[in-house]
Amino acid sequence: MTERVSKIAIIGAGAVGATVAYASMIRGVAKKLAIYDVNRAKVDAEVLDLNHGLQFVPMATLEGSDDIGVCAGADVIVITAGAKQKPGQTRMELAEANVALCRSLVPQLLKVAPDALLLVVTNPVDVLTYVVQKLSGLPTRRVLGSGTVLDSSRFRFLLARHLNVAVQNVHAFIAGEHGDSELPLWSVASVGGVPLMQWAVPGRARLTDEDRRHIFDNVRNAAYHVIQGKGATNYAIGLATAQILEALLHDEQRVLPVSSRLEGYLGIQDVCMSVPSIVNRGGVEAVLELPLNEAEREGLKHSADTIRKAIRTLGF
Repeated sequence: MTERVSKIAIIGAGAVGATVAYASMIRGVAKKLAIYDVNRAKVDAEVLDLNHGLQFVPMATLEGSDDIGVCAGADVIVITAGAKQKPGQTRMELAEANVALCRSLVPQLLKVAPDALLLVVTNPVDVLTYVVQKLSGLPTRRVLGSGTVLDSSRFRFLLARHLNVAVQNVHAFIAGEHGDSELPLWSVASVGGVPLMQWAVPGRARLTDEDRRHIFDNVRNAAYHVIQGKGATNYAIGLATAQILEALLHDEQRVLPVSSRLEGYLGIQDVCMSVPSIVNRGGVEAVLELPLNEAEREGLKHSADTIRKAIRTLGF
């Protein structure tokens, strides 16, 4: 039997969309990739540049167009198109313009790829994940956002650097909004099986309260620093999205803090935000109810209220 060929469609040929395609090619996530953008010259140039590198990556085919039909038959559609976050601008301030884009885009996507999973990367990602799920009418598991996968990676990197251990051995999550109300789940973080709050290895740094504040401040403000310096974040979110795509297309059962619609999670209702979730070929299989402390539970509820307020303001 021949193996089914998976297809990824990427909406938007900007810095993030092109980098998602690049990271997916290098990692061999799918055999078919397509990029859609209303700017034909831009999408043609990005696809040509990427195709020139095919010799150096796992074999795939890549096409691009300003015709939505290029997305036909996609297994996963990655939505990266939208207004770009400007220096000093919060993700929530982006919401109105990008919601209008989704109203137009989602029905077109469902027409050409009715069986696709929808992966939202455009900011504010939690608001837009909710909007896309509502507009699409798809089951909640089939619509997810990149959420705090990137934030959690930033968190693990800073912890690993402080403790002088490999980042792969740090297990820690940022949860809630991908934005200012997000929070670190200190109580369930661990390093090599050792609870982070009990870390006391001779010759290695410990975490003081001030260290924790400093690390989390750097996580929460990381995007603003990058945007101020280079205008956009693209490399890390490209790699983060490629990992989510691997979990989806390769049916990995991977635990990732993606954004999805929560109903009854620790008392949280009718909002999309990030908590550790099992991700597989069907989308978000399950969300994990972690043994959080009271402050973390309250922090998640506050984050949910922040996102829900934005959603209601937009009429959803």
